[in-house]
Amino acid sequence: MTYRDAGVDIDSGNRLVERIKPLAERTRRPGVVTGLGGFGGLFELPVDRYRRPVLVSGTDGVGTKLRLAIDAGLHTGVGIDLVAMCANDVIVQGAEPLYFLDYYATGKLDEEVAYDVVSGIARGCELAGMALIGGETAEMPGMYAANDYDLAGFCVGVVEYDAIIDGSGVRPGDIVLGLASSGPHSNGYSLIRRILADSGTALDLPMDDGTLLEALLEPTRIYVPSILAVLQSVPVKAIAHITGGGLSENIPRVLPAGTRARLDNSAWPRPEVLRWLQENSGVDDAEFRRTFNCGIGMVLCIDEQDVSAAGDILRQQGEKFWPIGVIEKSDSDSPHVIYA
Repeated sequence: MTYRDAGVDIDSGNRLVERIKPLAERTRRPGVVTGLGGFGGLFELPVDRYRRPVLVSGTDGVGTKLRLAIDAGLHTGVGIDLVAMCANDVIVQGAEPLYFLDYYATGKLDEEVAYDVVSGIARGCELAGMALIGGETAEMPGMYAANDYDLAGFCVGVVEYDAIIDGSGVRPGDIVLGLASSGPHSNGYSLIRRILADSGTALDLPMDDGTLLEALLEPTRIYVPSILAVLQSVPVKAIAHITGGGLSENIPRVLPAGTRARLDNSAWPRPEVLRWLQENSGVDDAEFRRTFNCGIGMVLCIDEQDVSAAGDILRQQGEKFWPIGVIEKSDSDSPHVIYA
């Protein structure tokens, strides 16, 4: 009896590593010391650029969006999702992402599927400007169905101690800028799959420039380059990545006590796929807002006098954005969001 007889093919895993080495090499950036294949990835901290460097780390997954991708046989986009969910969390505190590690677990390793996933991860790292320096491929028969897989990611960034963005400087009168999402991103897919099942809607339903399936599998937007460009010239007081919990629960995470965000529901358009989901679900507004991003993937809180400068930079970076609200004084110690 061999390990392969038990369902684990070491040779296949080794071939995969060799195939993805060129993908990782394309993400190489200053600081990378070693390539793939070692027991640990090495990265030299750029201490010459910082007086008091602080490391910021983030870890996340893709959730049940994977079920749609697996069933559809479309795997590259979820690799980008994985990177985006981690890198977008790190940039919230003003940190530049440096490097990324991934974990891919499956019941039976399909080299082509795994290669597609990792190619998406590498592409996401390129978009975020960070290096893919390591990872793990785990073949676990009996833990996962043969064609299923799961993903987890981990990234590290760096920020100057004095430049950490923590929301403490937010004041009443500050403007809330909302950056457009590319769709549901990677949140709410258990509810999405329930809506699809209950409605019986075909995934080839025409929508915008493609189909419902394509809209649902559109990768999470990576905001890192755009926000780094803004931070070079404009003082940003707070940043919120709009993930699970939506605007209602993520914006308060970065507001100081005694403040609230008043958002204007009519200030931005919702992507067609999100409008379709609400119209075909019976989910009320409050539940929808705390499940989906509603078309806003990232929020910046900026002094009113800096909005124009920030807007110029965001336009140059190709972002769609809107002033979606204002910070107000609140009698409550618990920051919250209200809708106009």
